[in-house]
Amino acid sequence: MTNIGTPLAPHFAGRLIQPDDAGYDAARQIWNGHIQRYPALIARCSGVADVIAAVRFCREHDLPASVRGGAHAVAGHAVRDGGVVIDLSPMTGTRVDPLARTIQLEGGCTNAHLDRESQAFGLAATGGIVSHTGIGGLTLGGGLGHLMRKFGLAIDALRSCDVVTADGEFAVASAHDNPELFWGLRGGGGNFGIVTSFTFDLQPLGPTVLAGMLAWPMNDAVRVLRCLREFIVTAPDEVGVMANLRLAPPLPVVPESLWGKPIVALVATYAGSAREGHKALAPLRELPAPALDTVQPKPYVAHQKMFDPLYPHGRHYYWKSHKLGPLSDEIIDVVVDHAARVTSPLSAVPIFSLGGAMARVPEDATAFPYRDASHDINIVASWLPSEAGDADRHIEWVREFFRALEPYSRGVYVNFTSDDASDRVQTAYSESQWARLTALKSTYDPSNFFRMNANIPPSPVTR
Repeated sequence: MTNIGTPLAPHFAGRLIQPDDAGYDAARQIWNGHIQRYPALIARCSGVADVIAAVRFCREHDLPASVRGGAHAVAGHAVRDGGVVIDLSPMTGTRVDPLARTIQLEGGCTNAHLDRESQAFGLAATGGIVSHTGIGGLTLGGGLGHLMRKFGLAIDALRSCDVVTADGEFAVASAHDNPELFWGLRGGGGNFGIVTSFTFDLQPLGPTVLAGMLAWPMNDAVRVLRCLREFIVTAPDEVGVMANLRLAPPLPVVPESLWGKPIVALVATYAGSAREGHKALAPLRELPAPALDTVQPKPYVAHQKMFDPLYPHGRHYYWKSHKLGPLSDEIIDVVVDHAARVTSPLSAVPIFSLGGAMARVPEDATAFPYRDASHDINIVASWLPSEAGDADRHIEWVREFFRALEPYSRGVYVNFTSDDASDRVQTAYSESQWARLTALKSTYDPSNFFRMNANIPPSPVTR
């Protein structure tokens, strides 16, 4: 087989992996086992110089490229058939400055790196809800998480980025350096370059927080969701709460009597003192006594790993998503009805509650739109590789659920697009944001080199 990496090798310090090499099959795997693609070359970068070399190599040899950070994008943007994977996963260096309250993370870092390193100093920033999610993809799309109502989205704490552009040049993006690029990186996805390092502001939190899950039988779902609708309007910023409808998983924290039974859960996180947290969460305890109550002081890093067992690498996933306004009775009826039709015991319907600090950032300050939305629902089908023959059934459950909520949709969170990214990416932005993003794409990537993503095309050429 032709060694396409030969011209790159003298300029590359990391590892180059081709289809005939040992470890290739493992190296091409991503989080979503439903995606099976076969790149011509995987370029595992050891640092910024390798990223620059890989981009220039692809440009000089007209090779399509994809970028891998945490490889958590459900659509499989990290890998493409016959292309070159520019793999940042070995790049996991971190540095916390506890006096300045900042953290610098290389592009291959995950939420686990952010949480572990910042919590060593009693500091935190908004990260995702699964610890092995990549910081890069999470942040570039906006960054929802348990702390967003208190600290804002991940992008709201972003101070600067080191970027390798589509022509293989290095740039710094911040409020003072290349500010328009910095604007686009905060919500525009991986369209404008490869971010090799992120610097975030940190806030005091932990190491212990009041957090956990309250769960009720699905028969109580309408009442619970109506309570959430009213509760979140006046809840203090310190309250993060996410609903989740699913079959109770067989985890140690869940009573065996609940395993496999339909439940509605509220996952609460209080970014403040436990005493104040108990007061703030009191309205949720006015509901019928929950079948499960794990809300208690716990290490923040442990809470951030709560969902890890439910979303492991290699399982098959498919999802669709909507941003929503308040949970009207009509929306609640649709959600409860379709959640009850779930086709896999591994599937789930998380509903993120927005608002608070993230909603007070001006709409045009970043490329993240619809900050006045109330909720974000993600309809997640999940099944085992051994059940591949049932994929169509699980996928259709997601699509039917999605269609039923379309009349209430307020667009989509770009990180929650899947195979619909090419059709829905424009609905992830306001009209003015879209015009600004396509113009930015024309400046930094006019040939659309970075197109293996929720793609923003360059502005059309006018004559």
